[in-house]
Amino acid sequence: MKMDEPQALAAFVALGQEHRLRALRALVTAGPDGMASGALAGAIGVSASTISFHLKELQQAGLIQSRREGRSILYSVAYPVLSGLIAFLMRDCCQGRPEVCAPALAALSNPRIPANTVDHA
Repeated sequence: MKMDEPQALAAFVALGQEHRLRALRALVTAGPDGMASGALAGAIGVSASTISFHLKELQQAGLIQSRREGRSILYSVAYPVLSGLIAFLMRDCCQGRPEVCAPALAALSNPRIPANTVDHA
C-alpha cells in the first residue's frame, strides 16, 4: 500500500500516545493471529475501557483491524498499512547512499538485534 502524507500524519497522531504505541507493538509481536482486547489490555497494563478507546483510535488510523472469533473480537496489525508507513518514511532515504539505510534494514531483517546496538550512520 502506497501511503500519502495525510494517511501518514493520521497514523503518527494515533501512535503519538504511549498506550497506543504499546498496543501496536504488542500486536506486532502477537503476529497475524492477533490478540483479544482483554489480553492486550493486560499486556500493556491498562483497563478494558481504556484499551477499547485506544484500539478504536488505532483502527480509525487504519493501523489495526478486528475480526470476530466466537464470542471474542481479535485485533491484529494491518500489515499492508504498517508497511506503507515504514515505506513512506524510507522512500526518500539514502539518495544513492544505501549505507545510510543499512542499520534500519538490518534491524528489520533481524528483529533480535536490540535497537540500541544498531549503528546510526
